[in-house]
Amino acid sequence: MSSSIVIIGAGLGGLVLARVLHVHGIAAIVYESESARGQGGQLDLHEHDGQVALAAAGLTAQFRAIVNEGGEATRVLSPDGGVLLDQPDDGSGTRPEVLRGELRHILMESLPAGTVRWGHKVVAVRSLDAGRHEIRFADGTTVVSDVLIGADGAWSRVRPLLSAAVPHYVDTVFIETYLHDVDERHPAAARAVGGGAMFALTPGKGISVHREAGDVLHTYVQLTRSAEWVAAIDFTDAAGASAAVAAEFDEWAAELTELITGGDTTPVARKIFTLPTQHRWNRVPGVTLIGDAAHLMPPSGDGANLALFDGAELGRLIAEHPDDIEAALVAFEDAMFTRSAAMAVEAHETLDLCLGDRSPSGLIDLLTGVTARV
Repeated sequence: MSSSIVIIGAGLGGLVLARVLHVHGIAAIVYESESARGQGGQLDLHEHDGQVALAAAGLTAQFRAIVNEGGEATRVLSPDGGVLLDQPDDGSGTRPEVLRGELRHILMESLPAGTVRWGHKVVAVRSLDAGRHEIRFADGTTVVSDVLIGADGAWSRVRPLLSAAVPHYVDTVFIETYLHDVDERHPAAARAVGGGAMFALTPGKGISVHREAGDVLHTYVQLTRSAEWVAAIDFTDAAGASAAVAAEFDEWAAELTELITGGDTTPVARKIFTLPTQHRWNRVPGVTLIGDAAHLMPPSGDGANLALFDGAELGRLIAEHPDDIEAALVAFEDAMFTRSAAMAVEAHETLDLCLGDRSPSGLIDLLTGVTARV
């Protein structure tokens, strides 16, 4: 195969795609706007998609080596700190927790030197002929692809070649904070969270936390609020922003609000955007999308897994159709549209279970199997 395969975005989806292609002896180049760095946050790898993708990449052993043992423990608390649900990690779980940055590092290390080109911010993409595309970068350089894959996330520069859809805000913001050295410096908060994940939720607001390796509590404060509410807070003022967010939880237990006010970093507001649940497009030769670029949805534990599976499946199909990549893209999109639409619906339902009128009982029902996931 002599086609020039260009992947835009060195997130999990783009990297696993490059790795699966490499396993099959197919070269690809990944262009990433950021300089080389890790991506934080903990995620659970599902056995039916994320783990399948890593197996296809030949990286199961490396993935298992970075699992956060005990990380599948789950607690649900009431605003006063009372325990509503306590599920220990007994080792029988099927969704082991890993740090995204460590997983990304494994994927990068598995690629030949020079596969990832850092510091390449895409500013424009245009169609040429015969399915080829020209990609222009901020430094003025260009490359031409025979096959172009947009793995460049929510605000994809590649997506407009295929779709006019634009992500829209779902009136929910996740405010990210960290506590470090928690057993020594924040023992009450550490006890409240336990050894894995903790959720304290009510309609319209909640606190979700993961205990991460290195004695870290990584928190997302979740609020159903307008974009104007978010914009009114100066998130460059760490103390002022923390106080403004904590004011929304003024009657909650101190060990929970400490997760907001005791942070060692400036809180970061992450507004939640989504594409339409049935997002799809007509075939355009020589180009496709994977991950959030294709099916951005609210966080529900599925986004990273879907991106990994997208990348692995696309790599597999290209390897199976080396002389007819267009057939591979058609087969990939047909399957991807179906699975991503189902997962997008589920993601919106999960967000509603967490912050809608049934919170927290809806989440407890989901965690205990009373409510089945579609």
